[in-house]
Amino acid sequence: MRRSVLLLICVCLFTVGTKAKEILLTSPDGKLKVTISDDEGRPSYKIDLGNEVFLDKSPLGLKTNIGDFSSGMRLDENMLFKVIDEKYELSTIKHRENHYVANEGIFTFRKDNKLIYDIIFRISNNDIAFQYKLYPQGDTLCCIVNEEKTGFVLPQGATTFLCPQSGPMGGFARTSPSYETPYTVDGQMGKNGWGEGFTFPCLFRNKDKGWILISETGVSSLYCGSRLIGHDKGLYTIGFPQKGEYNGNGTVEPGLSLPGRTPWRTITIGETLKPIVETTIPFDVVEPLYEAKQEFKYSRGTWSWIIGGDESISYDEQIRYIDFSAAMGYETILIDAYWDTLIGRDKIAQLAEYGKRKNVALYLWYNSNGYWNDAPQTPKNIMSNTIARRKEMQWMKDIGIRGIKVDFFGSDKQVTMQLYEDILTDANDFGLMVIFHGCTLPRGWERMYPNFVSSEAVLASEMLHFSQNACDSEAFNATLHPFIRNTVGSMDFGGSTLNKFYNPINSSEMWGGHRRTSDVFALAVAVLFQSPVQHFALTPTNLTDAPTWAIDFMKKVPVTWDETRFIDGYPGKYIILARRSGQTWFVTGVNAEKETLNVKIKLPMFKAGETLVHYKDNSKLEGNVLTSILDKNQMIELEIPCNGGVVLVK
Repeated sequence: MRRSVLLLICVCLFTVGTKAKEILLTSPDGKLKVTISDDEGRPSYKIDLGNEVFLDKSPLGLKTNIGDFSSGMRLDENMLFKVIDEKYELSTIKHRENHYVANEGIFTFRKDNKLIYDIIFRISNNDIAFQYKLYPQGDTLCCIVNEEKTGFVLPQGATTFLCPQSGPMGGFARTSPSYETPYTVDGQMGKNGWGEGFTFPCLFRNKDKGWILISETGVSSLYCGSRLIGHDKGLYTIGFPQKGEYNGNGTVEPGLSLPGRTPWRTITIGETLKPIVETTIPFDVVEPLYEAKQEFKYSRGTWSWIIGGDESISYDEQIRYIDFSAAMGYETILIDAYWDTLIGRDKIAQLAEYGKRKNVALYLWYNSNGYWNDAPQTPKNIMSNTIARRKEMQWMKDIGIRGIKVDFFGSDKQVTMQLYEDILTDANDFGLMVIFHGCTLPRGWERMYPNFVSSEAVLASEMLHFSQNACDSEAFNATLHPFIRNTVGSMDFGGSTLNKFYNPINSSEMWGGHRRTSDVFALAVAVLFQSPVQHFALTPTNLTDAPTWAIDFMKKVPVTWDETRFIDGYPGKYIILARRSGQTWFVTGVNAEKETLNVKIKLPMFKAGETLVHYKDNSKLEGNVLTSILDKNQMIELEIPCNGGVVLVK
């Protein structure tokens, strides 16, 4: 029965035009359609959702050092087709249990009657992923990809929600780019960021017809990371890293062994924002690259640096934070930069032993640097060298360190992707979990590398520490991340402070930003921002100076989730999201609009008449906890002031 259905689908999908071959591939529900063509010898594709165009005819093709494979190409009439139906579990993303169903079409392109490459398209009900498989040419078994002609032509009138790529060797200690630039929302097409394109992921609104999220996944040491370059007439193309990145070390163009595959380009499309927020396509199309050497434990924790700065990196202060984590029921602390000089390795071993007695493990910070930027923070010149790195990791394993946080990368070149992979694979050998900071976007890494935890790749909480402007726009940025950055990968943000000021005495008379958001907001983003390890910006004094209800909530908030559902929102305005851990649902929301948000939402995960614990702000951003009851239609009215939040728990 299944075989006859597949044959019928293949016949229905294939059509041939008089001037060019065109092959249609549809999603399992038939609503999403991709048309592949070789019009005038130039490979292209087009995407429709229902009767609406979401990507107009867009270019495909590669230019390499062994040939230009973007023109003079011929699409074979025979397409290989199969149904993908896979289930997998992954506890480090927004859904634990995942079921990926997609139609796959392999489209073969030739030039001068020679087999050049296949373009493999997978299309599920709201997601499209495609990659190139490039074949050997005669005795040539390797090549350099000089340019990807892959493009995305947005319909006229589409608006943008984009983060500009920063130039190379700029910012702090010449460590850029590091995906830490501000978003522009509801922008117009036709721009190119700050002249260097845009960082993935990239969100577009197709007027009132729906939404488009463009990104990439499956990037390993076998390719480089890419960006999106803006052109006129709605065209955006794949761009390789900038020449100056990594202080000029390493090639811009990736090298491939043949046959070889490029990473997956991903496109999520929906009439609403629900498919965008809930997508799992970055993980659906990749596979684990190795097995975990042990079962890794995900955790909540604290870190002194976000409030206390470098001065907090002392033995006594870390003892205080271990005690604090233990009092909160947390499993880890993070000890930040300069621990090797300000505390010392012998004392770190003592801290690890003390933490073990308190059931609190340590994460240690490292500088990734060897020779590519000026970041002075230590330990450095360790993670960049295989011999030194493995020796250090053996020491960490011996004293019981849980994981590492590695900072200051500043490049998407293939050589940098090799460094990320080397750190991860070596860390796995020694049972260490890895967080990256000052880094690139994770691209399917949660599934590819079992000991990968999370990446920053966002304007994170350290900017709230350094910049009042970041504090002033905290709510605005928080309403963007669930739709853009955090929807494609875990995000190491390090927020949820209950201090009013980012300094250890919680005073305006000392350095540190002044928080504009409420305590309920702090609870809300603990749920809103997804990462399986969270080191919150709490302080030991919060045990006595923060509201009891807030501390009690932070003691029980999970960091891994079984299910995520989008409820309502708009990027840059507000977001309401629900996550489930076990049998407990957390509904969370924040508001960045100037006016108080009054919204009535349906919560189908609850029964009519159920009572929910309701964390709520008043107009003065004073929080309180009460109970609310769902009406007979499973509806509830929420009121969220500007810079405020809401959390409902059942």
